[in-house]
Amino acid sequence: MRWLSFSADGRSSFGYLEEDYVVDLGAVCNLPDLKSALSLKCLAFLSQVLCDRAPRISLQDIEFLPPIPNPSKVLCVGLNYLEHQKETGHGGEDYPTIFVRFGEAQIGHNGEMLRPQESASLDFEGEIAMVIGSRGRRIPKDECLDHIFGFSCYNDGSVRDYQRHTSQFTPGKNFAQTGGFGPWIMTTEEISDLANMELSTHLNGELMQHARSSDMVFDFATILSYCSTFIELEPGDVIVTGTPGGVGSRRDPPVFLNDGDVISVSVRPIGTLTNTVSLG
Repeated sequence: MRWLSFSADGRSSFGYLEEDYVVDLGAVCNLPDLKSALSLKCLAFLSQVLCDRAPRISLQDIEFLPPIPNPSKVLCVGLNYLEHQKETGHGGEDYPTIFVRFGEAQIGHNGEMLRPQESASLDFEGEIAMVIGSRGRRIPKDECLDHIFGFSCYNDGSVRDYQRHTSQFTPGKNFAQTGGFGPWIMTTEEISDLANMELSTHLNGELMQHARSSDMVFDFATILSYCSTFIELEPGDVIVTGTPGGVGSRRDPPVFLNDGDVISVSVRPIGTLTNTVSLG
């Protein structure tokens, strides 16, 4: 199934995709959001028992929100593809490079990605995001799949000069409306081969990045297990798993995002996340 969060008619809700419609389960239950339903482990009940009562809304009539609009944690992996390590001259450690994003910096599918007035170096990073479905701490790698709810597309928009002010990434990764997330979460059982997901990033229709999940230095289970050693993972937490080579800042000449640019991140078989850049 493909689960999403959205707003329509002045209210926020959640549901799942049914052809070109969203089944609006939030309209017929007392739960405020998708994270709450995940925490209560009641999505199967909602989709089976309440689906006939839930209104259907055309995708053309909704505003996409980040699939988890209010994550407790957004953990990001840096330098997780060899080609990206080569183009940056960094990486190669024995453990994943982890940094943190804030949920407030995220936008949904079709939302405006803001190039801040403080910088002209907003860059794209197409990535695959994992969404946690069940709580866990110190999770063994062979049990990690049991804790993953599903996967989504992510654009870890990065303000490069602020990212490089010091050795810490946080400022450059958290400007408002720079983290594209969506359009929905595809549940794990719907993805036949987790090692063969195809990731691509297009800027104004031109292919900029391309890789498969099998190209990652640290696979999904390794990342999840490692993160769970230092913090308890909770339903709705998001782990963004790294970008391949081809980012704009490492091109000659560099390619940064400008007003009116359209940036799309596709993950096959999940879908495509698209955002338009504006000056903010």
